[in-house]
Amino acid sequence: MIAAFLQYLALELNRSTLTVEAYGHDTRQFVMWLTDSHPVAFDPASVTVADVRAWLTTLAAGGDTPRTIRRKTQSLRAFFLFLRKRGIIPTNPAADLKLAKIGKPLPNFMREEELEHALADTPAEDDVYQMRDYIIVDLLYSTGMRRAEILALTDDDVDYTSRQLRITGKRRKQRMMPLPEPLLERIKAWQALRDRTWTDLAAPRPLIAGPRGPVTYSAIAGAVKRMLGDTSCPKRSPHVLRHSFATAMLNDGADLNTVREMLGHTSLATTQIYTHLSFAQLRDNYLDAHPRAREPLRDITAGKVGNNTDKDSNKDKN
Repeated sequence: MIAAFLQYLALELNRSTLTVEAYGHDTRQFVMWLTDSHPVAFDPASVTVADVRAWLTTLAAGGDTPRTIRRKTQSLRAFFLFLRKRGIIPTNPAADLKLAKIGKPLPNFMREEELEHALADTPAEDDVYQMRDYIIVDLLYSTGMRRAEILALTDDDVDYTSRQLRITGKRRKQRMMPLPEPLLERIKAWQALRDRTWTDLAAPRPLIAGPRGPVTYSAIAGAVKRMLGDTSCPKRSPHVLRHSFATAMLNDGADLNTVREMLGHTSLATTQIYTHLSFAQLRDNYLDAHPRAREPLRDITAGKVGNNTDKDSNKDKN
């Protein structure tokens, strides 16, 4: 039943691999909780709204964040909707549950000068792992792609003639990204080193590979942490490089719609968070640099500096 649901997500709804894995984990977790670890006893038609609420309450008491609880609610909502559409259950017990509210903090990003400094030291040409780390960070920062997108790249996605990279995003939507000449040359050098080191990779070869083929999600995250270990950003992850790409583009004058296309966002509203991020950076620079911004706070009530005693003495003079 759950396997059919996950197949439906992947093949019919074109959900990403990460989404399918997360929804599968959440659904199995609920079934195990509901049946006391005996999934064969699971009867979806007997599940009530109260059951789902009780499980979510247990998660909250156990320390799950609102963001996690929100996703798990969405997982169950999608699962029971699938069962209702297949005629297995009459109603969706998770349909009317309110999603947990989550804040919308500004995303972390790294300063351009720090990233450029980290990428200034090119790796040894014969060190395959060092070269791979460098290419991963360079690609993530230069294109703003997601971690799942860089894992999906093959050699066929690199077009040296048009100097473009084909990126397959969420729901298998594809977009083309221009590649600067220096990055293209580094990719070519990496491919040559990769093929000399791991000669048995099957075609089409994954662009970012290891000795057994495509690398894992954790390998991408590890490369970013190693490369950016000396930066001041409190969080060093592939998604922070995506935020850094968008912030750098907007700070240097790129059009918002252009950035939206490059990030693969469906909605412009999703991209607009980076305009707030850029404004916050501009505001901080203004407060640090402009002499009027550094003036001490003054009492401007009644349009004057001073206290009530000064006011009273002025009245006597008049």
